[in-house]
Amino acid sequence: MPRPSFEEIVLPHLDYARWLTKSDADAEDVVQDAYVRALRFFSSLRGDDARAWLLTIVRNTWYGRFRRRFDGTATAGVVETDTNNRPDEALDPEALLIQRQTVDIVRCALETLPADFREMLVLRELEGLSYKKIATVVGIPIGTVMSRLARARERLQDALATSHTGGDRGLS
Repeated sequence: MPRPSFEEIVLPHLDYARWLTKSDADAEDVVQDAYVRALRFFSSLRGDDARAWLLTIVRNTWYGRFRRRFDGTATAGVVETDTNNRPDEALDPEALLIQRQTVDIVRCALETLPADFREMLVLRELEGLSYKKIATVVGIPIGTVMSRLARARERLQDALATSHTGGDRGLS
C-alpha cells in the first residue's frame, strides 16, 4: 500500500485552518506549527482517530497563536478552498455560473459568522465530523455542539437572507 503524500495529509487540515484564520498565510503557519506539535506529542494519540486528534491540534494552535491577535474578526478576504469549490463539470455554462455565485454567497455569509459558529459549521458540514468528534476536537459537551450548530445554522440562514434581499448578489 503506497504511503500517502505530504499534500494528501496536510491539505485537508489547511482548509480547516483557512476557515479559522480567514488567511492563507496564517493558515499555513497554523498547520505548520500544528504538525510540529503533532510530531512532538505523537505519543499522546490514543486510538485510531488521528484526524480528530490532528484537527484538535490545529484548532488549539490557532487559539494559542492567532486568536488573541485576531479575536475572531480578521477580515483578510474570502477564503479560497480548492477542495470545496469544485464545479460540477456536467452542468451547462449557465448552471455552472449560478453554482459558482451560490458558493460565493454562502462562503461570504459563512465568513460573517463569529469564529465559534463558523467553526461548528465547517467541522460538521465541510469536514463531515460527527457531533461526538466535534465535541472532542473543540473540547465541549455534545449538547453544546448541537446548540451552537443550531444557532450557527440560524445565523447563516439570516446572513443568507440578508444578502439575498439586500440586493447585493441575489440567488435569482
